[in-house]
Amino acid sequence: MSPAARRPVSRLSRERRVADIMKAARDVFKEKGYEEALISEIAERAQVVEGSIYRYFENKRDLLVKVIEDWYETMLSDYDQQLSGISGTRNRLRFMIWRHLATVHEDPALCHLMFQYLRVGPDYSSTGVYDLNRKYTRRTLDIVREGIASGEFRPDIPLRLVRDMIYGCVEHRTWAYLRGEGDFDMNRTADAIVDLVLAGLQKTAGPAIVAPELADRLERVAERLEGFEALQPPRASPRGARSAKPARRGGTA
Repeated sequence: MSPAARRPVSRLSRERRVADIMKAARDVFKEKGYEEALISEIAERAQVVEGSIYRYFENKRDLLVKVIEDWYETMLSDYDQQLSGISGTRNRLRFMIWRHLATVHEDPALCHLMFQYLRVGPDYSSTGVYDLNRKYTRRTLDIVREGIASGEFRPDIPLRLVRDMIYGCVEHRTWAYLRGEGDFDMNRTADAIVDLVLAGLQKTAGPAIVAPELADRLERVAERLEGFEALQPPRASPRGARSAKPARRGGTA
């Protein structure tokens, strides 16, 4: 065959190759868990040689971080788009709580990877996931700030405590589900959580229940609780993934 008759070689762009690797990695992580996921299998599914993955990612953990980052960015974009069409403080707060519950219900394997492997790692605070998680929870706290600014909510409740109440409540409510035990109703759970939160946030006719000194104490308790997350007992394998070895412990959330 003459050189002129040879078929041109089709080369994928860097962006396309990285996207293919990320998609394959996400599928393998969800099916196998972190420990059992193999770079060789990810490469095979992405239709690249194994060495190509290391051209774009440092190691398997770096690949997991990038997969979770991409997941968060997609969620944040979706949240912003949907929130723009929702009015009313209660409705907006209820949507954020419901959407978080829906995320756990729809992607338990990715949630498990986030909680069990990334959040407890010593390098978590230096990852892009850490910053994205702060943006994620900030969406909810911005709604609370709007309620305070409009006079609907009391101004004396520490915002970090409100954050811990909401996301801590969701995490404990869905813990069994992430272990593959039972199920939960997203709508009923969202209604119950938002009602509990609003009962503490909304202004009443009487004097404020929480004095400034108590508010400061509650803030310190919230800070201590953040440090206790890494001491939680290991969870069993998530739904949709094969059994995985216990995650290494160390660091704080």
